[in-house]
Amino acid sequence: MYVIEHIRNGVEVLDHATQLAMHIYALENIKLDESLIFPYRPSASVQIGKYQNTVEEVNQEYISGNNIDIVRRETGGGAIYMDRNHANFVFIIDDPSTNFDKNFDRIYQPTIDGLKHLGAKNVGRKGRNDLEIDGQKVSGAAVTIQKGRLYAGYSLLLDIDFDAVENALRPNRKKIESKGIKSVRRRVTPIRSHLAQEYQDITVEDFEKTMLMHLCGVNHPDDIKYYRLSEEEWAAIDKIAEEKFANWEWNYGKSPRYDYNADGRFEGGTVSLTLNVDKGRIQKIRIYGDFFGKADIKDIENALIGTRVERKDLLEALTPIELNEYFGKITAENIIDLILEQ
Repeated sequence: MYVIEHIRNGVEVLDHATQLAMHIYALENIKLDESLIFPYRPSASVQIGKYQNTVEEVNQEYISGNNIDIVRRETGGGAIYMDRNHANFVFIIDDPSTNFDKNFDRIYQPTIDGLKHLGAKNVGRKGRNDLEIDGQKVSGAAVTIQKGRLYAGYSLLLDIDFDAVENALRPNRKKIESKGIKSVRRRVTPIRSHLAQEYQDITVEDFEKTMLMHLCGVNHPDDIKYYRLSEEEWAAIDKIAEEKFANWEWNYGKSPRYDYNADGRFEGGTVSLTLNVDKGRIQKIRIYGDFFGKADIKDIENALIGTRVERKDLLEALTPIELNEYFGKITAENIIDLILEQ
């Protein structure tokens, strides 16, 4: 295999959108005499499966408050929190099997061998796409076939920030009905706790390199073959990142339609609302309550139709309106908090 590192002009690329853009560029444009593998460790981010509803998978307030990126990948599967403590690998293989179990075995077996080399016991696949050690999940793979090539990847959770995982992947909307594919949460365990004593202090960099040697079938890091991206290739990758993986329309706007109900009690009275959201924008909204207002609440509903379900967009839609004419003492922030369901 050829390894393509996420390194540009000697500096590691940490931006998750750019990393995914690299994979798609290579999938469509780089064909060598062997398959490709991409090791990468992004800054804190949540990666959403291709067919998932983003709002059902994440706690948006926590994500925004902690500078965690959200990116939607090109493959299916569930949402995963990723950071610099995880070793991640993406594969582009030119001769995929029509039997997906064989494809999962193909990408997982070298890692199983590598984990055993580091002292882990009872390592193996569970179900179709999970990897377990002693019955506890340490990885989940996603695969698809595009352009006649196997495009697959998984994360190896050397260490886990459990607080970040719990908070980032805990959606705060309580009453959503959606056709999006939902993640199935399973308890995960850090790989480090399962390694032999002499590897308990292994760095994530050395762990990644060890796994990479097993994936490439070599015994020394110097034997790994690398493919270096040109500036022209980087320019094409930048374009893909900007137009797709760093684009709100892809990460949120691709979410399936969902219906949402919420209600809240504020100083100025109670408010109940129902929303229909499609591609991340409000398509229909009805507002009810016992608040005191003189103007027709339909004006507020019309102002919000077409608005992205993002705090700044909602605020922009409501700011020009004299809300006390409609809600009395209920503020724009009250309404926005209700829509976002803090």
